[in-house]
Order: sequence, then C-alpha cells, then structure tokens
Amino acid sequence: MSNDPVDTEDHMDRLHRAIDRQATDQIWRLLNNTMVPAEVAHALESSPPREREELWTQVGPETQGEVLLYLSEEVQDEFLDRMDAAELLTATENLDTDDLADLLQRLPTSSIQQVLDSMEAQERERVETVLSYPEDTAGGLMDTDTITIRPNITLDVVLRYIRRHEELPQSTDVLWVVTRRDELIGRLSINKLLVCDPSMSVREIMDTDFIRLDALASQNDVAQLFERHDLISAPVLNERGQLVGRITIDDVVDVIRDSAEHTVMSMAGLDEEDDTFAPALRTTRRRAIWLGINLLTAFLASSVIGMFEGTIQKITALAVLMPIVASMGGIAGSQTLTVLIRGIALGHVKTNNVRWLLGREMIAGMLNGVLWAAVVAALAIVWFDDWMLGGVIALAIVINLVVASLTGTLLPVLLKRLSIDPALSGSVILTTVTDVVGFLSFLGLASVIYL
Repeated sequence: MSNDPVDTEDHMDRLHRAIDRQATDQIWRLLNNTMVPAEVAHALESSPPREREELWTQVGPETQGEVLLYLSEEVQDEFLDRMDAAELLTATENLDTDDLADLLQRLPTSSIQQVLDSMEAQERERVETVLSYPEDTAGGLMDTDTITIRPNITLDVVLRYIRRHEELPQSTDVLWVVTRRDELIGRLSINKLLVCDPSMSVREIMDTDFIRLDALASQNDVAQLFERHDLISAPVLNERGQLVGRITIDDVVDVIRDSAEHTVMSMAGLDEEDDTFAPALRTTRRRAIWLGINLLTAFLASSVIGMFEGTIQKITALAVLMPIVASMGGIAGSQTLTVLIRGIALGHVKTNNVRWLLGREMIAGMLNGVLWAAVVAALAIVWFDDWMLGGVIALAIVINLVVASLTGTLLPVLLKRLSIDPALSGSVILTTVTDVVGFLSFLGLASVIYL
C-alpha cells in the first residue's frame, strides 16, 4: 500500500470530508482498508477528544496494535487505559517483540501480567527478555526475532534451513553465527549467502569484525553507532556474550526522531509526548509550572533593576536602552547553549574538548560584543546626544555577551554531570543569568559614571 505524501494528504482530506458528512461506512473503509497505520495515528492525533474517540471505535481490533505504535505516549495511554487484556492481546498478536514490549511498558504491572499469561510460552519468554531491560537501553529497544546458524554447516544447508521459514524477520540483512551456548562469533550476510559456493562452510566466509551492542548500552549511544557506521542492523549481547536480539535501522530512526522532538520541546519546558489536543485544564497545569519558575527568575531580574531605581529616575534614557543589553546577551547565550546541547546529544562534547569550545565561544562572544557594542553605542549617541551613555551601553553589551558565551558553554556540561537534562532547564537558567548580568553591568556602570 502506497504511503506517498500526496496519497496521505488525499486520504486525510477524504477522511475529514467523511467525518463532516458523518459517513460512517466510508470512515470505516478509509481507516481499515485505505490508510496505513501511521496515517490513522496521524488522523487520531489531529482530532479533538470527542472526534478522536469516534474514530478509534471505527479502527478494527486487528489494526489497533499497529496504530498504537505510531501514537505519542500520552495518546497511547488514553486508549490503553480503556483496553482489557483480551482486547490488548487481539490488537498486539501480530506485533514484533520489541514493539509489543514498548506497549506493555505503558501498562500497570497487573495488566502486563494478564497479557503475558495469555501468550504462548515461547512468545512470552521473548517479551519478558525485552521487558527485563530498561526502556531506553539497547535491550529495551531490541527485537528478539533473529535467525541464528552454526559455523560448521554449509551454505547449502543454510539455504534449505531458511526456505523452511514462511518469511524472514523484517529488515533481515544478515544471519548470526552462534555457538551451542548462543555465544555470538560471527555474521553471514544474505549477499554472501546468495553469491558464494553452496558447498562452502559458514565458518569460511562469515565476518568476525563487526559492531556488537551491549544490552545495557543507552539508546542514544546505539543511535550514534548506527549513524557513524551506516548500520542496517546490529546484534545485542548480554553480559555473557550471548546473542539476545538485534536492533534494526527503523528502531534507530524512531530514537533519533524522539531525541530531536525532546530537545525542541524541552527548550520551552514541554514534553515531546504532549497531546496537541489535550484538555485545557491538563495543558494549563503543565505550563503553569514553568510559568511559575519563569516568574521567580523575572522577580530576581526586577530586584536588580530596583537596586538602581534612583539612577533610572535621574536618567530616563537608561530605562529605554536597558532591554537592549539583556536581549543581546540572551540571544548570544541561546546560540551557544543550542550548539552545546546539540554537541552533547551527538556525543561530540567530551571532557577533553570542553576547554577548546570554551575558548572558541569566549572569543566569538568578545568579537560579536565589540561589533554590536559599536553599533548600539553609535545609535545611542545619536538618539540621546550623550557620549558617556554610548560608552556605558557599549561596555555593558561586551560584558554581557562574554558572560553569556561562558554560561552557554559551561551550563549544559555542568547540568549533564548532575544528571539534569540541559535542554529542559538550561534556557531558564541562561535567561536569568543574562538578564541579571545585563541589568547589573549597564545600570551599575551608569551609577558609577553619572552619580
């Protein structure tokens, strides 16, 4: 079934027209016969609560599991909370082990056990293997559905063994060579299997130099390895060197996308899993926390301004120019902070190169400070006909941009060491620092010179 962007847009238009006409039969056909699960999930997430509920009732039970995989966690929870064990089993019976484990991790422990008890023993063992690892590790990300072979058999035997399968696991590009104790010793690519002499043994042509993933490796480390080595799949090993599963590129794409969304949303103190159509009270409650934190930092900046109330009353031009200093520092600091957060996410920023980055950002902050200080000073002199005022704001801008560069570099590194997400709290702290330093330097210098 095509999933071309043009087709997707057409499907969505047809669905919305059917909803407007309340054409129930057409809605059912579109959701179950025409649209792929990703499109159905998009339609659900793009709908207000009441309309979303009506659409979900039209999704066939055998399709619901795949649709759930493409929904954000918050919308997933909305539907999972209303499904009993029998409904969950029907919806998820055709899912890969890793996808099923992802959904089960969203359920209460009692519900997970009910679903596991209703499974066949082999399938239950596979799911329990994935569930035994933290969700954000290679073990929690892996699929246990793999094809393994022994090193001493011929390629002809391997081919006959493969033909006994109705189909290969999705994204199978290699077969894993293991010992009788499931210890991974090599891999045999499908390409070699097809082109080499069938009488050759697996041991003769198998690869032994390839990337192996520890089951407890973080999913971000896994994504970086896939990116650096252009991997399609990689084996996952337990602490005894035994093969427990594999990770494929489609799983890694999800990790990269989720990481990017997390970074962007965290800059505003929000969660990447937030439902666009969440009720007003829930949305208000979540945003109120960060608005409250911002209010506290705003009072801190205001208290600095209050220290120089007398100076501002005597020289009203300071009140006009004051926001410029804080704004310039805030922008400069945000640029540095964004670069560092991205570098940390990609694994580029390490302890041994932070000093170089700090030097680079300090120089850039100084040069930009001098450049824009000259521009702002010239404008201030022309505007207020005051050379001293131009000098004060120029020096304050240089100070604030240098401090902003320093803070933007060191803050995410420090937060990371404290196990605090720099994307979530870095921007709030940075804004506070640049506001306080900007006001303090500008008004402090003005007080020294004018009073």
